[in-house]
Amino acid sequence: MANKTNDTVLRFMTCGSVDDGKSTLIGRMLFDTKTILTDTLNQIEKTSKKRGMTAVDLSLITDGLQAEREQGITIDVAYRYFSTGTRKYIIADAPGHEQYTRNMVTAASTAECAIILIDARKGILTQTKRHTYLSTLVGIKHILVAINKMDLIDFDEEQYKHIQDDYLTFFEAIKDQKTQVDFVPMSALEGDMIVERGNRLSWYNGPTLLEYLENLDVSDKNSMQELRLPVQFVCRPQESSNKALHDFRGFMGRIESGTLKVNDKIKVLPSGHHSEIKDMRIGDDFIQEGITDQSVTITLKDEIDISRGDMIVHEGDNIASTKDLTAMVCWLSETPLTVNRTYLMMHTARSSKAKITQIKHKIDVNTLREEFADKLNVNDIAEISFKLAQPLVIDTYEKNRVTGAFILVDESSLHTVAAGMVKSIDS
Repeated sequence: MANKTNDTVLRFMTCGSVDDGKSTLIGRMLFDTKTILTDTLNQIEKTSKKRGMTAVDLSLITDGLQAEREQGITIDVAYRYFSTGTRKYIIADAPGHEQYTRNMVTAASTAECAIILIDARKGILTQTKRHTYLSTLVGIKHILVAINKMDLIDFDEEQYKHIQDDYLTFFEAIKDQKTQVDFVPMSALEGDMIVERGNRLSWYNGPTLLEYLENLDVSDKNSMQELRLPVQFVCRPQESSNKALHDFRGFMGRIESGTLKVNDKIKVLPSGHHSEIKDMRIGDDFIQEGITDQSVTITLKDEIDISRGDMIVHEGDNIASTKDLTAMVCWLSETPLTVNRTYLMMHTARSSKAKITQIKHKIDVNTLREEFADKLNVNDIAEISFKLAQPLVIDTYEKNRVTGAFILVDESSLHTVAAGMVKSIDS
């Protein structure tokens, strides 16, 4: 039976260890769904011939940087867009090398599904565990474990089941995760179980990779959550020729979650001022309702003080304004984190100086044990307490992936040094 057309866009990422076949998998999917442009295909055919290959190297489709093609690895996150006629997709191909974990976190932050590849010859590796843990940490609800390179183990069902059991043993030890895990055996190089089933995995009765993605339900997005509209810009037109705009004062921002309608009663935080929505527009077009991910301009029925970084919520919504919080942090900098350092915490459209008061523990990604730490090195994951100079209007990450997330910036270098997810609000 043919799938019904699905209007939603599915964002998913591929991740795993080095040489597990992530780029080849995406290349195979784009190739078999006939979504590669002719000039792109011609270019990778030429590159493949230069390397002495008799077949097209499909990994070149996503390895877009010259350094990636020269080294045969993925360094940066490669984004690709395609549609099957049933659904639209945004793919993020995350690098497998440990030193590029920061790039993987970037891809995971907006993904709704993670495809974690495992080389069927090698089984579960450290990066498999790290990427699994990070996927659950950033709130990804669906993980598909793709046991790849089955052609290199003669499509052995017993080895597939052994890897499946090992993975589930590790996964079930992760605390507080609410993620659905599924498995699929495949050969990205030869195309088995990607788009077509092939005829060498007859013992597997589940869906192909594409069938899984086509039918994945991600309808529980932020539209069902409470309204969160961080103000990014206060619009006061200065065009003297248009007198009608002299008194215009609009507030611009993206609806990160929930919906907003004309005449809704709202509250502005942290001031606590109340008003109602007078009108709302996208560009020059007036609308009656704004939904999640739409960038809107609103005007209010009352003249109240609002500035960049303020948060607009519905009148009865419950969200905290705090100077004290605890978060899970992935340290991304080569310079170690030490206690009592002060960083700049960037949260939605607001920022505050943040002092690290305590590293409660760090996580050993192999055993998932909590360990003592007085500093963090690159790629370490830890639970940390912060004291802020200015209050931030913030949710826990479990409640809202946008308003519960932040980055830390080193004020001296202006480099991003960490990504954080709020675990608890402490005051």
